[in-house]
Amino acid sequence: MNYMQYYPVDVVNGEGVRCTLFVSGCEHHCKGCYNQASWRFNAGLPFDDAIAQQIINDLNDQRIPRQGLSLSGGDPFHPKNVPELIRFLTRVKAQCPHKDIWAWTGYRLEELTGEQLTLLRLIDVLVDGKFEQDKADPTLKWCGSTNQKIYDFRSKSR
Repeated sequence: MNYMQYYPVDVVNGEGVRCTLFVSGCEHHCKGCYNQASWRFNAGLPFDDAIAQQIINDLNDQRIPRQGLSLSGGDPFHPKNVPELIRFLTRVKAQCPHKDIWAWTGYRLEELTGEQLTLLRLIDVLVDGKFEQDKADPTLKWCGSTNQKIYDFRSKSR
């Protein structure tokens, strides 16, 4: 898996102060996508143990407390990204147990299958659905278009 960008301090992609990782690779190719550079799977840098450890260190850094980790892209739920993210998020949950994890995907919740559902169990808040330019609404919080839905799993057992 590759990633396009990592922000160790982010206040835009989810609640509170967060770490945000933008993975590479997306096949949705939404018209009006703000991150078209992330569509190619080989774009950016390899996601390796060094960046994984940096994210965990940042999540545990008490000088700048973070509420959690956000995953965007590209598409974290693309089957090419899922195995690596399952390994990484399992590690995050073990080493940063009080941090929440948000993810954005162009897939709809009901479309997720197999390993995608395994990844979903590690996510606390999911924003699903492709960005649809004709339904774009800049006043929405956490979504780009009105067809997208936010699922908050933090208070529900799965």
